[in-house]
Amino acid sequence: MENSSCIVMPAYRAARVLEDTVSRIPNAFYEAGGVVLVVDDACPEGTGTVADSLAAAHSGVRALHHARNLGYGGAQKTGLREGLRLGCAGFAVVHADGQYAPELVLELLAPILSGETDLVQGSRMLGGGAREGGMPAVRYWANRFLTNLENLAFGTRLAEFHSGYMLYSRRFLEAVPFESLQDNFNFDAEMILLGHLAGFPCREMPIPTHYGEESSSLDPVPYGVGVLRMVARHSIGHYQNLLRSFPAASADTA
Repeated sequence: MENSSCIVMPAYRAARVLEDTVSRIPNAFYEAGGVVLVVDDACPEGTGTVADSLAAAHSGVRALHHARNLGYGGAQKTGLREGLRLGCAGFAVVHADGQYAPELVLELLAPILSGETDLVQGSRMLGGGAREGGMPAVRYWANRFLTNLENLAFGTRLAEFHSGYMLYSRRFLEAVPFESLQDNFNFDAEMILLGHLAGFPCREMPIPTHYGEESSSLDPVPYGVGVLRMVARHSIGHYQNLLRSFPAASADTA
């Protein structure tokens, strides 16, 4: 398993679409020793049962289960911890609803595994394809507003902060205190911010935008409030203090 990659797949209310999403992962990912870690976040609607069935049928799939709901960020932490335990070198977060194309995982992992960068985001805004791909207008403009606010507050220049297609190197995960971040949907943006502060710039790579009939657990109002809270925490040095208290919190010392 060492030096291979893992896909961390947070799964909640995804029983209807989980099998299809996993089926879209390229065979080459498994042939290279990759493993899919499906994290059932204590879903009461059968997601865990589907995950167990997939794991029983495919040696490259493993099902992890929470006894209680820990949230999107909490599910990621469980998967990232397990991937680190397994010795994985590259980590990709792929949503169980299939909104972020699993077919592109090897392409997005490539700069991580080659050592070119340690943090990648698959960006729907890069290249301007978000609206053409069906992103609802209210989500598009909210994304633009919040991203502009975050870029101004953090000194970054990203096309968006709010894509969940995130990829990490082992070096990055071992260098930042990701366990101390929020357990909600703001986890991804906080990871980008930690990387920026610790000297791990985020590379953006364009991905297609897809909005279908999949169920989403993201409530945009609490999410937006969470972004504002993140900006406020940054302004008082919260994330800088997290990094200072962590033993290997920079690209130079990782």
